[in-house]
Amino acid sequence: MARKPIIAGNWKMYKNHLEAIALVQELHYHLTEKHHDKVEVVVCPPFTALRAVQTFVEAEDSRIALGAQNCHWENEGAFTGEIAPPMLARLKCRYVIAGHSERRQYFGETDEIVNKKAKAVFANDMVPIVCVGETLEQRDTEQTEEVVTTQVRGSLAGLTPEQLTKVVMAYEPVWAIGTGRNAQPEDANTVCGLIRRTIKDMRGDSDAVRIQYGGSVKPGNVKDIMAQPEVDGALVGGASLEGEDFALIVRFED
Repeated sequence: MARKPIIAGNWKMYKNHLEAIALVQELHYHLTEKHHDKVEVVVCPPFTALRAVQTFVEAEDSRIALGAQNCHWENEGAFTGEIAPPMLARLKCRYVIAGHSERRQYFGETDEIVNKKAKAVFANDMVPIVCVGETLEQRDTEQTEEVVTTQVRGSLAGLTPEQLTKVVMAYEPVWAIGTGRNAQPEDANTVCGLIRRTIKDMRGDSDAVRIQYGGSVKPGNVKDIMAQPEVDGALVGGASLEGEDFALIVRFED
């Protein structure tokens, strides 16, 4: 089954709303309809920039999709500082990242929490980008398979077969995020294949599931990564903060 690659830029805690507009303008300028036909492009700005980016994308009739970096699992409530899924849906977000390694590491998000968020995202007609991946210590002690399988099963528990088909997965080895190191393409392919087999065990069919690789993806290495049969895209951090660099990643086939 042919899976359309999905490349998403996670801007993390960078770019105010004015800088975000400038960045998405530059990205829009460097991409043509040909590139959008081949690759689904997503940007995930900070919450304070979502409305500004949405306005630009709609005004320019751009095919760049909007995503959020996180959300709460409740639709409303006394949760000071949190963002509810319906708020993001109202801004026409198509995707929401759930369980990024920085959320797991710095904010104590467990597979159970990620699972609640994934269900809430689906319930509000958006698609979660669910992140899984091992630490350097876990990798060095040969726990990658156990850790990743446990995270996949826990994060996706209770999703319907249809939701399991639509979910976007992101394999992000924690040791490769923001460090300049990245998994060898063949290693990334192996773990993405493991994720696909795990989902298949959960529902019987995972051919449609798109699995991204995230971990220091750059214009110089994206082509080799995307050449792997189990890799269907990239979750890009630092390199997505420069419009031209991110466009080069999207245009990996040029």
